[in-house]
Formats: sequence, structure tokens, C-alpha cells
Amino acid sequence: MQNVLPDLRRERGWSQQRLADKLGVSRQTIISIERGRFDPSLPLAFKIASVFERAIEDIFNSPEGDE
Repeated sequence: MQNVLPDLRRERGWSQQRLADKLGVSRQTIISIERGRFDPSLPLAFKIASVFERAIEDIFNSPEGDE
């Protein structure tokens, strides 16, 4: 799953660790999500969307062709 998490995080000047702390996850989890190695659970995706005050669809999307 593609995402704009790194861009949103950088816009706020947050480190990966700061975002991880806000979400109650490890920095490694943030790294894995940002690199597309790990898709967050639905509850975590909702937390991420809430932290950035965005809709989940504005942060995460499927690569072209994956419906």
C-alpha cells in the first residue's frame, strides 16, 4: 500500500520517533509503514488519520491496478 506518511510527517517537522510516540507504536513500525513493507491495522490507520486530521484515503492508497 502506498502512502504519503513521510510527507505529512516532514510537513510537521516530526521525527519518526515522535510520530511513533504519538501513536503508541515503535519507530520500526513507522519505518515499515513509510517504506510500504507493512500495512497498518485498521485501528492504527484511523489513529494516523486522526493525528494528521485527514481521511484515511488521503494518506493510504492502493497502487494502480490493485482494487
